[in-house]
Amino acid sequence: MELRNLKTFQVAAEHLNLTKAAELLGYSQPTITLQIQALERELGHPLLNRVGKRTFLTPAGKTVKQYTDQLFLVLQHMEEGLNSLHLPVGPLVVAAPEFYCTQYMPQMLKAYVETHPQVNLQVISCTSQEALKKIHAHEADIGIIAGASSQPEIFSTIVDLEEFALVASPDIIKGRTMEEALAAYPFLSYQEGCNLDGFITQCLLEIAYVPPSVIKCSSEETIKRAVLNETGVALLSTALVARELRTGELSELYRFSKKAETSLVCLDRRKNEAAIQTFIELVKDVWQTVREE
Repeated sequence: MELRNLKTFQVAAEHLNLTKAAELLGYSQPTITLQIQALERELGHPLLNRVGKRTFLTPAGKTVKQYTDQLFLVLQHMEEGLNSLHLPVGPLVVAAPEFYCTQYMPQMLKAYVETHPQVNLQVISCTSQEALKKIHAHEADIGIIAGASSQPEIFSTIVDLEEFALVASPDIIKGRTMEEALAAYPFLSYQEGCNLDGFITQCLLEIAYVPPSVIKCSSEETIKRAVLNETGVALLSTALVARELRTGELSELYRFSKKAETSLVCLDRRKNEAAIQTFIELVKDVWQTVREE
């Protein structure tokens, strides 16, 4: 039984679309059809059934898909285990929020590829929650996130403690006390499920602040831009708004005593892979230096 035919069936069964499977695998559609037919002959069961323009899995197809999914997951684990025995090599996908990508990644990537040129790095800009999802889905190997992860299958190590402040446009607070400004404008925050939900709640409790209304935003960069546009007030990392605070584009209303972790995360079973391990070590070594530049 050829793994190639099993892989073709797995992709076709996942999407139930032979054209999509051909596109993803780089084959022609007739080749996809021939490979699945060869597998059906070998197994002695039809695997796909077409009704009108729609494709369905037969009962045998559902069974075979269940086992092919397990098979290729085991093969992936084997490959990951073998990779961990060697020097860092191959692709390494890093997922991180936009702020980390722009402020920290350029210097860290330069330092990493100079030491490990055989690793092909890719950086994905996304939210912290999306970074965790990509790691689970094997769309990213390692993530840099705001906060920490308590998920048992995730390895998390702290690289920084960030200060946060309540900030607003100077025009919003002109002629007002902080309490008056907070009562008059909405609070800009992250979408539900943000990795900093608990931290934000503790900060608001510190100043007994109950926002009159809340506007949810997809990223901290969106929140910052909305605050600059006088939409409302927000709790943001002082590193993210350092330039705006220096230039007076934003005013600091309150700096919180609690600090938020910045963490490196990856699947726990992959933390000892050479590429991931060396990247974690480099980030820990240079993070503070990059931050102070």
